Amino acid sequence: MKRYIIIILIFFFQISFSQEKAKTLEEITAIVGKNIILKSDIERQFLQYKTQGYDSYGDAKCEILEDFLFQKLLLNQAELDSLEVSENRINGELEGRLKMMISQAGTTENLENFMGKSILEIREDFRKLLKNQIKQQDMQRKITEEIKITPSEVRKFYKKIPTDSMPLINTNFEISQIVKRPKISEKEKSNVKKKLRDLKKRILNGENFSTLAILYSQDPGSSKKGGELGFVSRNDLVPEFAAVAFNLKGKEVSKLVETEYGYHIIQLIERRGERINIRHILLVPKVSLEQMQKSRAELDSIRNLIIKDSISFEDAVLKFSDDENSKNNFGIMVNQRSGNSKFEEREIEPSTFYAITNLKVNAISSSFETLDKKGKQVHKILKLIKKTKYCIGNSKAKSIRKLDKKETKIHLYKYYK
Repeated sequence: MKRYIIIILIFFFQISFSQEKAKTLEEITAIVGKNIILKSDIERQFLQYKTQGYDSYGDAKCEILEDFLFQKLLLNQAELDSLEVSENRINGELEGRLKMMISQAGTTENLENFMGKSILEIREDFRKLLKNQIKQQDMQRKITEEIKITPSEVRKFYKKIPTDSMPLINTNFEISQIVKRPKISEKEKSNVKKKLRDLKKRILNGENFSTLAILYSQDPGSSKKGGELGFVSRNDLVPEFAAVAFNLKGKEVSKLVETEYGYHIIQLIERRGERINIRHILLVPKVSLEQMQKSRAELDSIRNLIIKDSISFEDAVLKFSDDENSKNNFGIMVNQRSGNSKFEEREIEPSTFYAITNLKVNAISSSFETLDKKGKQVHKILKLIKKTKYCIGNSKAKSIRKLDKKETKIHLYKYYK
């Protein structure tokens, strides 16, 4: 599980974290404008290739460096052209990528523990990387939009790719799901709210908020820092939390706030314009064993109805599933990274992949327990819609993208020459 998470995190954070934390003692391999490429970046990418099972052939590091240079040239050109990226677009991409990472890690807590940071800090670190990636993509699109590639050029380029350079990549899966969420009892919610009110009373009576956060908060990313989240903007916070946090004054302690993560109390530390530094204590209501068993039994009954042809899987989704995101799409799971319904093996969280490993197309899995994207316990049954193996070389679209990249390099070469 940890190895699986590491692969994903290296992929997303390799450039941003290594360069932002770069010291003068790190070896600089190349400089493009204001952007540097570290030797450690190349080594990290090379390690990722090996970890994911690609052959580490002799020229791999040269190709990695060439790709880094290409990306930095695009970024430098974007800066020269004053290419702007809207905050709304960055925020949209950011949320999609973070959901993907949390899904791969299993829970928000797992991701925070691995990174040693709260989800808000991870989000802030990731924002700059995403902005640069979007600029690079937009710059390449701007360069290539005037380039007309004919079908004969694609065929010619495609045929030049050696057969031994077209390795099989991971099988693609399309999956639909029915999700049941165990209900949290009102008694448990009341108990959690009472505990939080008692903690607030202790703070108002003179006890230290930070100390109580260390002792009681269930936010793994911030509890060890006394609940402190650092400076954040409204967009960094879920709406319910932001609405209360940004209305605090002085060292005021908030009322109880309910979010998708649980119940909070918040204290304002400092305000700087449109950003605030805050600390919080999070308590999370627990699902009882009785409710877990009830949820599992209900899902098993639904599965039996489907197996007996008393109801179709798609109708059962509409009638019984608790997942609003997939319910209106016949239960079809959407890949947050690509925006479509296709998943590669490495993009599927482990418990889901285990459930479909031996399934035939159109077969229904047994019910199983897993965690949703918010780290909450749920039960699922899955239907394997489609399973496809393909070669990189069999994808004409990939060949066209390679040709686009080649034409972009030619354009940049002429510009900088």
